[in-house]
Amino acid sequence: MSTKQAKFVENTIASNKVVIFSKTYCPYCTMAKEPFKKLNVDATIIELDGNPDGNEIQAVLGEITGARTVPRVFIDGKFIGGGTDIKRMFETGDLQKYFQ
Repeated sequence: MSTKQAKFVENTIASNKVVIFSKTYCPYCTMAKEPFKKLNVDATIIELDGNPDGNEIQAVLGEITGARTVPRVFIDGKFIGGGTDIKRMFETGDLQKYFQ
């Protein structure tokens, strides 16, 4: 993966603690963003529907994570999951452990 979109994804994930690849109208994306707001964690949010390279970025995320669906949430460079995964982690307290 040497496209500019792949490099963008790699650099964004590597240089931010929390990255959420999202779409503005997606209810699962909203579900993924809420716990970070509640924890006052500054997440880097990339809205793919407003990005001219959104489809290509989504294809790169599909290669990296095994699915093209959004949201795709990364913490400390590692893929953590999607909306329901983040919500469940928040409810069980597992998400908070990343920020202690």
